[in-house]
Amino acid sequence: MQHIPRPEVTGFYDRRTGSIQYVVADPETRDCVIIDPVLDYDEKAGRTWTENADRILGYISEMGYRVQWILDTHPHADHFSAAPYLKERTEAPMATGSYVTRVQKLWAGIYNWPDFPQDGRQWDHLFQDGEEFMLGSIPARVMHSPGHTLASITFVIGDAAFIHDTIFQPDTGTARADFPGGSSEALWHSIQGIMALPDDTRLFTGHDYEQGGRPARWESTVAEQRQTNTHLSVYKTMAEFTAARDRRDATLPMPRLILSALQVNINGGRLPEPEANGTRYLKIPLNALGGVPADEI
Repeated sequence: MQHIPRPEVTGFYDRRTGSIQYVVADPETRDCVIIDPVLDYDEKAGRTWTENADRILGYISEMGYRVQWILDTHPHADHFSAAPYLKERTEAPMATGSYVTRVQKLWAGIYNWPDFPQDGRQWDHLFQDGEEFMLGSIPARVMHSPGHTLASITFVIGDAAFIHDTIFQPDTGTARADFPGGSSEALWHSIQGIMALPDDTRLFTGHDYEQGGRPARWESTVAEQRQTNTHLSVYKTMAEFTAARDRRDATLPMPRLILSALQVNINGGRLPEPEANGTRYLKIPLNALGGVPADEI
């Protein structure tokens, strides 16, 4: 039986957004990557800060790791990426999937930004579907996993796969597919690709919402998901899955930060440039998205 290297995986949970950020390391070489880091943002006060990113940096320093990459699985709709901040402090390159250019084109239209660069130049590297790289001595590869977004990718690093929002914990199900560019059919095919990994592959999801009041979780396996996921264990065909997914999505409001976050994240996590008075401003297009009204006060 072929030995598959086992990276050290440490998750950092952000309760404000339900996001999990990862430091993935080769225990032998001490090289690591950071996946999906969060820049803290209070939308009510319009305030940003770096508590999450600084916690990650402190852990990396404590462990004596060297950062090889700062990775985002896709342009997130519910938090700002902290990749530029971490690049500034570690000098590690930023990367995401090459299909981010499709998301840039889509959202540049929504924001009415005809001059916005839509070629992915905001990142140091764009990974192609199937591209391979090394984390220290551990082989890694990239899988294009669209459906939740056009650009979503999965990072397979040794025996671990970072599956972003494609599949949640087994008691929660799967990702919504109703964002601009989303597709429940594409999501089904992406899930099949992940389920084709070896049964004992560790799966690390991008969010957890503490289902039923339980503590946050973010690790499972392919076998566990196949057998007990509340969607995958019930909806066995694409037709059944897409019908159920589309019904569920039709009842959901848009994430509260989607219009704020996408304009930052399609720009590689960079905040808008300061205007003449030194203040940065977000642009919110009115009536641009569907979804049911949110019930938050």
